[in-house]
Amino acid sequence: MSEITAAMVKQLRDDTQLPMMECKKALQQSDGDIEVAKQKLREAGKKFMGSRQDRSTEEGRISIFADVGKTIGAIIELQVESAPVAANDEVIQLTEDLAEQLATGPGASTPAELWVQPSPSRSGMTLEDQRDEIQNKIREVFRLARIERIEAPCGGYVHHDGKSGVLLAVEGGDNRIAKDISMHITAMKPQALSVGDLDPEFVAKERATLTEMARQEGKPDPIIEQMVEGRMRNFYAEHVLEEQPFVKDDKQTVGKVAAEGGMKLLKFVRWQLGETTKPSVTAT
Repeated sequence: MSEITAAMVKQLRDDTQLPMMECKKALQQSDGDIEVAKQKLREAGKKFMGSRQDRSTEEGRISIFADVGKTIGAIIELQVESAPVAANDEVIQLTEDLAEQLATGPGASTPAELWVQPSPSRSGMTLEDQRDEIQNKIREVFRLARIERIEAPCGGYVHHDGKSGVLLAVEGGDNRIAKDISMHITAMKPQALSVGDLDPEFVAKERATLTEMARQEGKPDPIIEQMVEGRMRNFYAEHVLEEQPFVKDDKQTVGKVAAEGGMKLLKFVRWQLGETTKPSVTAT
């Protein structure tokens, strides 16, 4: 067996960020071959993490790949166990790589299909290899909870804590306007893109409620109709993206801001970390 020197152990420790004793043991098992030792450490780490898959993952990050100048965008949600890990630079890079590969690669219908694809930032590694390397150092479970790709020019926004994000499909305009509208969606949480996209039953129920309220006020039918239409405008302004007052200038609606910027809004995806998957909101 080759002599395992302190320098070899230190090199492996520096390369992997794993405990010295684990590095020394891996070198002993590999007859001093550092690359073989790294592989053994990866395999051991993967086996160890496999036994921890029942652990809760209540923290994490949402990441997007969006550029109005391109023809595709993507959004992903990676869940981890703790807030410090969610804020780790390597974990943030992993989420960005997942979103970029989902958008620019062949696509994936499941997280498993995405994990085996190449990492955009780590030459010669798959996204799964990149994940396993990080997990082997951090020893937390990572779950790729949701992925979605939109085949259209997209803008987007992810909140600074990574816990909420929007991917917005558009025609025309630029990244600045798309980001501003995506920030608005994140804050105001519209249920539909346009009035016609709202659930008709939801609209009918609100109209019936407002009509009954006006009748109870003793108003005549012609006045009731006018009152209901006025109050319905407030209802639409609450629930419909294009009708909402823009958060950066409430004298304009989002629809007007988009139109003045030469942008047509097509679809948006708004995710909150850990929520049940929501369908995309698309213009009809």
